Amino acid sequence: MGRSRPGIPSINDRKDRAGTTAGHRRMMLPKGDGTPATGAASYLADQLRIMALTPEALYYQLGSLVAETPELSGPPTVETSRWIERAIALVEMAGGLADTLQLRVATENLDGVLRARNAQIIRAILQRALAKAELEVPPEKQGAFIVANTAFDAFSAVRRVLGTAQAEVFLIDPDADAKALTDFAVLAPDRVVVRLLAGGDHRKSLELATRRWMQQFGGNRPLFVRVAPAGTVHDPLILVDGATAWALGQSLSKLARLTNTTIVRMPTETTAALVSAYAARWEAAAPLLEE
Repeated sequence: MGRSRPGIPSINDRKDRAGTTAGHRRMMLPKGDGTPATGAASYLADQLRIMALTPEALYYQLGSLVAETPELSGPPTVETSRWIERAIALVEMAGGLADTLQLRVATENLDGVLRARNAQIIRAILQRALAKAELEVPPEKQGAFIVANTAFDAFSAVRRVLGTAQAEVFLIDPDADAKALTDFAVLAPDRVVVRLLAGGDHRKSLELATRRWMQQFGGNRPLFVRVAPAGTVHDPLILVDGATAWALGQSLSKLARLTNTTIVRMPTETTAALVSAYAARWEAAAPLLEE
């Protein structure tokens, strides 16, 4: 589902004490035919038990899994099969026997007439497991994954993130159009500086929306929009006060049309790297309008 996200831990990464990792690599599982394999899932569960995940590591793994949910309503693929194997193993580790059994039944019936219903059940089970795992981590680590099941949920999630800003919101969106400003940037608190870094293929509507913003708000809501050279901006992100980074997985212009998405708070070490990298890209970008 959506773009890959920088810095999100995967099951096969080595964990540090905080349960986060420096890279993101897929676990190499036995090849499948696109449908869940009980033997492969048991193998994965055994490997995870050997790894002895900490509560925080389990939380991040479940959050990563939810954020990477594939299209479950489409034809089965090897990628979907491997994702399901991870899901069964992690839900079992989360300690929910009833959910584990229900998950197995739902995943084994993804090719029938009730495919859409079973896909919904799978998502609900994973979200319950994530919520349960979140209760076991320190308060400062909670809230790293904001799950949105409707377009309004996505809107509310972005509003929640932007509402934490004290000084500056930095939006990075390779496919930014007018909606980045009219639907989302406007949610930032008054007097907070908003910067938007668009990709080289920015939409014409963005320029018009920028002009109208400046006419309406002036200096009360400072806005700066720049366009990066083509191919240098890839991941939709929100950087808040240069201290917190959130990965969106999809362009802001698409969030309003999504039925399921997850906004992910990046680990501290990843945030520092992102802030530094995009500070340099901002300096290299051209202003959309005269600053």
